[in-house]
Amino acid sequence: MIYLAQGPRVAVRYICLQDFDELAVLHKESAEMLARWMPGAPIITFEDFESYLARFDGPVNEGFVFCLLDTGAIVGRVNVNNIIRGTHQSATIGYSAYASTTGRGYMTEGLGLLVRHAFGEMGLHRLEANIQPSNTPSLSLIERVGFQREGYSRNFQYVDGAWRDHERWAITAEMAA
Repeated sequence: MIYLAQGPRVAVRYICLQDFDELAVLHKESAEMLARWMPGAPIITFEDFESYLARFDGPVNEGFVFCLLDTGAIVGRVNVNNIIRGTHQSATIGYSAYASTTGRGYMTEGLGLLVRHAFGEMGLHRLEANIQPSNTPSLSLIERVGFQREGYSRNFQYVDGAWRDHERWAITAEMAA
């Protein structure tokens, strides 16, 4: 596999069709943990995975996974969504950890690498993340990576059967330097 960025334990690479089997297992084992935070059902069928990957065919979304350097095992996933070029050079990220890999710092390391990649090779200037206020692990993660809270969005996204409020967090290239 070709890694786009590497840290001491984790590397970042593009998500690919060959990741289906591993991600399907991770999504199944983590379905209960993620249900109240993630929009939509877990991606566990090959057809759903193909549809998910298709969103990365154009210029406005990119999909990545975080892998352990020593084994290549996937420990997290992140999407860079709604990429706006021109005078904005911004995007929104969405990410997920998995039940079997949480609490080990993999997501902190991976998101740090992703931020550097986004501000380097991708040429972005700003990243945003929208997180439900009760998702304290995710809020702690995004703050550890250097994002700052910018605001509060009421009824921002339909998740787990209802419109949910979200906190808006962001980081710019200058903040990450």
